[in-house]
Amino acid sequence: MVRKCLFPVAGYGTRFLPATKAMPKEMLPVVNKPLVQYGVEEASEAGMKFMGFITGRGKRAIADHFDISYELENEIRGSSKEGLILPIRKLMEENDFAYTRQNEMKGLGHAVQCGQYLMGDEPFGMILADDLCVADEGDIGVMAQMAQIHEKYGCSVVAVQEVPEDNIHKYGVIAGEEIEPGVFRVNNMVEKPAKEDAPSNLAIIGRYILTPDIFAKIEETGAGINGEIQITDALLKQAQEGNVIAYKFRGRRFDCGSIEGFVEATNYVYENIFKKA
Repeated sequence: MVRKCLFPVAGYGTRFLPATKAMPKEMLPVVNKPLVQYGVEEASEAGMKFMGFITGRGKRAIADHFDISYELENEIRGSSKEGLILPIRKLMEENDFAYTRQNEMKGLGHAVQCGQYLMGDEPFGMILADDLCVADEGDIGVMAQMAQIHEKYGCSVVAVQEVPEDNIHKYGVIAGEEIEPGVFRVNNMVEKPAKEDAPSNLAIIGRYILTPDIFAKIEETGAGINGEIQITDALLKQAQEGNVIAYKFRGRRFDCGSIEGFVEATNYVYENIFKKA
């Protein structure tokens, strides 16, 4: 079983300025819950009960969110609002949380490196909270689906979806052999290719299960363009050894790193989840 999940949350969120000048982008609310809480709920559902956060300066609100607020809880105790705090208290009771800092913004691969001592020598999930994934009604979440794929194949797993070719340059893109419906043995991946250079239209989104040898692969790869360490480069090394599976997940994904995607996610969650609760 995959027991741990890593959350790289050190980014600045510049696309949401000025809202993110003093507030972490991961704390932006989709209806009544911050983005990062959706991610933690998804990981917890998948059996990942240890949450490791790679934070940075100005990110204390994330740790505060997953902590007791004595004054607030005392103020609403016995009122109709007390029930609103129960879901986050349940998460806190059922999961463990740990935090370390990424002192320099040197790419996603570097953020993963910063989490090595939190994740240890075992497979772990990784969620980018910018991507909000909503399961189909009655289905399990994306990370739970990926945990099943990892259990079957025993290697790293990346979630992929088809994207229009005009947007392909925004993503890491895979190529591979389809070994069962929606499941691909990856043999190549390219970070943010031009549409004419993309090996497919299957783009990696912010859900991963990584085997612990990824840390050595990152170390071997080193920095690339703009001095950043890209996780895609390290995953390519694993893929060249036949150790990466791409999974075309069930459910919907919203790019909440963009204003358009964030608004779309908010409208969808309000109409299809919040109003039905």
